[in-house]
Amino acid sequence: MIIELLARFDEAANIRWAQRMEEAGIRVVYGVKGLKVHAKLTHIERRGSNLACVSTGNFHEGNARVYTDGILMTADKRLVREVAKVFEFIEQPYKNFSFKHLLVSPQHMRQALYELIKGEIKAAKSGKPAEILVKINHVSDPELIQRLYAAAHAGVSVKMLVRGNCSLVTRNHPDAANLSVHGIVDRYLEHARFLIFHNRGNPRYFLASADWMPRNLDQRIEVAAPVYDPEIQQQIRHIVECGLRDNVKRRVIDGSGENCPVSRSANEKAFRSQEQLYAQARNAATSQP
Repeated sequence: MIIELLARFDEAANIRWAQRMEEAGIRVVYGVKGLKVHAKLTHIERRGSNLACVSTGNFHEGNARVYTDGILMTADKRLVREVAKVFEFIEQPYKNFSFKHLLVSPQHMRQALYELIKGEIKAAKSGKPAEILVKINHVSDPELIQRLYAAAHAGVSVKMLVRGNCSLVTRNHPDAANLSVHGIVDRYLEHARFLIFHNRGNPRYFLASADWMPRNLDQRIEVAAPVYDPEIQQQIRHIVECGLRDNVKRRVIDGSGENCPVSRSANEKAFRSQEQLYAQARNAATSQP
């Protein structure tokens, strides 16, 4: 079990829980000096095959009531092994670990994102379809922003749902036709991080803990997990596309600071993404045998 004693508003609770777990015989690791552990991971050892959970949000009942998040539970050995390796790194940060599937910061997530964007730029320049879809909390990393501008300039369709801080400026941008940023302010706090890259018709999907900020990419332990299951891939795309269709709570994020609601014609049917997704999730849950 990894416990960070330094956490906003929860230091006393963390100390108390750490003491109780140690008294019960649980091995407690107190994070990595100089690096905040922001990844949301669980590794489950069991008879047969091990499991791993990768989440966009904390495993907390309070968050579950008011946040929209995503959790990937998997027995895929490729991912389970690498999740275990992240825990090894946290416990032994002096060792050099490499990852083939997970994108892990501060080791190589930044460079991996650069390569993914570069791949879309290369496809667009060769006349192939190219697309980047992102649902995230904050975007403020200057280097990533410059690469997104470069992608839009090359003809990549870049569509983003950004809940919080966003340093991209699209108003009057010469490549605004290829670059759009929107945000949704509704009943639930939009907190999931999903990344989709077209990848020449073989899309790559990721579920992540990290926002696109310098601190997340360079100063924290974060994880973005690839999603290989086609059905889950379609669920992620559906969530993102629902947000991009929202004409009730979606707002234009263009750098002006106005955050104006999207316009809806008089004959256009209202589409509120959170209501739609909530109803679909509820129907799926009640239809289970």
